[in-house]
Amino acid sequence: MSFLETVWNIFLNNWDLFLRGAWIALILAILGTIFGAIIGFFIGIMHTIPMPKKTFKTVILKIINFILTCYVELFRGTPMMVQAMVVFYGLYAIDIQLNRFVAGLIVISLNTGAYMAEYVRGGIVSIDKGQFEASEAIGMSHFQTMLYIILPQVARNILPATGNQLVMNIKDSSVLSVISVVELFFTTNSVAGSTYRYAEAFLIACVLYFIMTFTVTRILLWFEKKMDGSDSYRVELVTGNKPKLGGE
Repeated sequence: MSFLETVWNIFLNNWDLFLRGAWIALILAILGTIFGAIIGFFIGIMHTIPMPKKTFKTVILKIINFILTCYVELFRGTPMMVQAMVVFYGLYAIDIQLNRFVAGLIVISLNTGAYMAEYVRGGIVSIDKGQFEASEAIGMSHFQTMLYIILPQVARNILPATGNQLVMNIKDSSVLSVISVVELFFTTNSVAGSTYRYAEAFLIACVLYFIMTFTVTRILLWFEKKMDGSDSYRVELVTGNKPKLGGE
């Protein structure tokens, strides 16, 4: 039996396990990216709050920002595999027994949140300061400025980075096998161990990972183009010879 015939037979005999593992990896990546984005936007807003005039509020804000900075640096500076071990077995050590899927989701969300916080901070900094000054001049609070003016622009600007983070999460979900989350890598390793065909089994996993990341990338590119709208315009003449601009 040739190599490819063996690959096909392994897939036919275990297709439900492979697809279930791929589905769990995809769900973990999507939910982790969503929760991570929420964390990132929260930290981005907190880091851009102007320092209050009252000393007490200033101290409180500095303490909060210090804690958030420590979180960002810690999760960006350590491997996600180590984070998974610390979170799952650390909670177990203090008698908090989490479902392995939930523990994996928490790890991906916290890891993603640390990176998204930097993406959001960079997106906010890139906005022209004149917009902050203009909103302040018309009496808008910091949160109103963020909610109605800044964050919609930031969301669009960081969309490519967010999509890249989602693709990374699909691949990095494999490290959660260290806490026995039954995602694609864990499933593939089990199949390979039972068939003694590691190269063939992991070739199937490779194809499935590629299908997921390629599909997600195409969908995000389509979504980006939809958000950008038409990149050209045309001039229409209406009654009274007044020109009218419109997208094609």
